[in-house]
Amino acid sequence: MLEFFSAFKELSRGETVALWTVLGTAIAGLFYAGFLMIQVLREDQGTAEMRKISSAIRTGSNAYLGQQFKAISFLVFIVFAILYFTAGEKYIGVGRACAFIMGSIFSAFVGWAGMNLAVRGNVRVAAAADRKSFGDALKIAYRTGTITGMLTDGLGLLGGTVIFMIYGMRAYEVLLGFGFGGTLLALFMRVGGGIFTKAADVGADLVGKIEKNIPEDDPRNAATIADNVGDNVGDCAGMAADIFESYEVTIVAAMILGWASFGHKGVIFPLLVRAIGVFSSIIGTYMVRTKESVRDAMKAINIGFISSAAISIVGFAIVGFFYLRFTGIQHPVWVSLGVEGLDMRPVWTTLVGILLAITLNRVTEHFTDTKNKPVQQVAEACQTGHATNILAGFAVGLESTVWAIIVISISIVISAMIYTGTNPTFVAYGVAMCGIGMLTLTGNNISMDVFGPVADNANGIGEMAHLGKDARQILSDLDAVGNTTKAITKGIAIGSAVVAAISLFNAFITDISHLIHQTYEAVAASLSISFPNVFVGLLIGGAIPFLFSALTIRAVGRAAFLIVYEVREQLKDAAVWAGTKLPDYARVVAICTTAAQKELIRPALLAILAPILVGFLLKKEALGGFLAGMILSGQLLAVFMSNAGGAWDNAKKMIEDGAYDGKGSEAHKASVTGDTVGDPLKDTAGPALNPLIKVMNMVALLAIPIVVKFENSSAAFWGSGIVTIALIGFVLRDPESKKTAIKQKAVETQVAHIK
Repeated sequence: MLEFFSAFKELSRGETVALWTVLGTAIAGLFYAGFLMIQVLREDQGTAEMRKISSAIRTGSNAYLGQQFKAISFLVFIVFAILYFTAGEKYIGVGRACAFIMGSIFSAFVGWAGMNLAVRGNVRVAAAADRKSFGDALKIAYRTGTITGMLTDGLGLLGGTVIFMIYGMRAYEVLLGFGFGGTLLALFMRVGGGIFTKAADVGADLVGKIEKNIPEDDPRNAATIADNVGDNVGDCAGMAADIFESYEVTIVAAMILGWASFGHKGVIFPLLVRAIGVFSSIIGTYMVRTKESVRDAMKAINIGFISSAAISIVGFAIVGFFYLRFTGIQHPVWVSLGVEGLDMRPVWTTLVGILLAITLNRVTEHFTDTKNKPVQQVAEACQTGHATNILAGFAVGLESTVWAIIVISISIVISAMIYTGTNPTFVAYGVAMCGIGMLTLTGNNISMDVFGPVADNANGIGEMAHLGKDARQILSDLDAVGNTTKAITKGIAIGSAVVAAISLFNAFITDISHLIHQTYEAVAASLSISFPNVFVGLLIGGAIPFLFSALTIRAVGRAAFLIVYEVREQLKDAAVWAGTKLPDYARVVAICTTAAQKELIRPALLAILAPILVGFLLKKEALGGFLAGMILSGQLLAVFMSNAGGAWDNAKKMIEDGAYDGKGSEAHKASVTGDTVGDPLKDTAGPALNPLIKVMNMVALLAIPIVVKFENSSAAFWGSGIVTIALIGFVLRDPESKKTAIKQKAVETQVAHIK
């Protein structure tokens, strides 16, 4: 029978104090989020017109998330029941199921709270640009994002620490549920929010900018409010949930592999590193500010990030030096310095992770910042038309994948080399600690990401409220920086997904070795692609991200078709076109909401069922190949789509700021085409691949005991075959005709539905 707080039986007095300190640090992070919330909400909200616009955005955002939480609540209940039976022991099953609910609630809360603060911060940023200064607008926008970042840090560390305190060295089994809860919610919020935001954005741009030649946030455009709503439900809520689950998944992998390699110290050290990360993020995020004479938002944000990184490195190096002492270890360097038993390898691999995060930041910034050649070349290509712009953006995205994969590969190789001469479990733990280090600065990463949609919304509010030229320029500059910070954090999210997935893949091998009572090396050898079923699994896994992306992009296209139709119809009203009557914003929000909820079902089912079916049909070895193929193609595809979309978006911003004859020019029209192509890539399909990669890995980890038990069962084989055929038919079925869809949505999406 489980004895609560059994962890403390294994720990020394110093370790017990350290564990309570970790818990206290998590709570301190939450208090810091509350402190910033009070600061932000005290700021001026601007004119009555600005507050009215912000209120409409907030109402639409809450309505969408409310619908989404209702839609997925039943599935969460079903998974809760299933998880109870995935563990062999009753108390582990109860803990895993309850941890799943906790992870789901935490992930949902982070997304909901982040979105709500973003839709309150946007109007305050616009007011600061109008009535104060660039520096004040930057500070409010960044601190609004920091609230979400610290909630992610605090709740993630709180949940992992409490579960460890209760379950001790069995905590990793329960944490699988916690990580899966965050992962599943992130998938739904990423996919649904991404479809919503880009349907509205593409529809608004195609009618407003291309057909009617009116500004992006012209109040006559019925999709304007929905576009701003989408920034919040897609980027704020979706990314917050996405990074939250990466935060948890890396902890799960580190605990599984840490216990298998270093025992309880290998489990506790990642928690200590995460606590140091919370502390360093508090300091670094509070440092982000700039003088009016400088007006360099990106430099201020980078200074905060580098400061947090430096504090973290010093902090976990000190902790490692005093904590990582092991009997029997006699490293010649430390012995020569009079230190016995010290093993700093977990510290070095954590350092590699932080350097990986910093390097990925710079790589992504290079390909998406307006100050650098790739974006400038895309903008230049707009002079010769739409096609050359598309070609230039594709080239930027394709090239960026190479550098991102090289950086990640070098980091993994260095992490493995640090453990040269040891068994593969230690090497796997080194890679897991690289992932821990990479997400040590989660507070900073989320701050940068949420800064993007807050600045974008503020810019939209400024345009709709007709603010002065100086204020509009401040907001436009912040918006352009926000595009870069969003791209950077997407790069971090994608990189963390890959490192976390590799760690989970090693945990997958470890679990199989325990289940079939073979060594790690023997199980790993059985995953050679020289075996046909492993190779087939690799091929199927490599194809899944492409199918998943096709489903999400096609969903955006269908939903955008409805928005274009609706905006065109409303602009036929002479009073709306003249500006004497407001369009029906709520109707467009309702169309986006209904379309997003309907369209996310097929991608979600594909993500959850595909690994289970591969395991039953082709056995556990094929499932290993499936995961490897999915990780590789998913990473490459995600980086390509994210960076190509970011380059197209910022090329458009360059032209709108006056390059190549500015707004209304032929170059501008070409840039808008590139932006509308890139939008579903960078904000829907690309980011959605992050939770896809981790959902499939988590499903494989949870399902592997059942797969091993029934992999030779004829009933399981034929049953899985039938389900596979049904799934393929459902996923690939032809969508309803667009005319039928329009008529159906016209009935379904009455204004009362959203109100």
